[in-house]
Amino acid sequence: MKKIIVACGSGVATSQTVASKLDKLLKGKGVPAQVEAVDIKSLKHHVKDADAYVSIVKTKDQIDIPTFNGIAFLTGMGQDAELQKIIDFLKA
Repeated sequence: MKKIIVACGSGVATSQTVASKLDKLLKGKGVPAQVEAVDIKSLKHHVKDADAYVSIVKTKDQIDIPTFNGIAFLTGMGQDAELQKIIDFLKA
């Protein structure tokens, strides 16, 4: 099962909200994935074990795994398109 990390400044409210929503949407589509919320300070550590990253805040660090727009899951704008990109990646 592929692992997706979602990061925000504190790893508490925003990333948890997006991770929970993404997990629910993926399960609703029958797409298995492990979705985990983390804080941006520990992102470099978590990226090593992840297959994809859902970004809510900008980071100065170079992220060498597929990265997706997490803001879409907060606002709803572009959510369906971003979800489809993630599903396509997970099924590849």
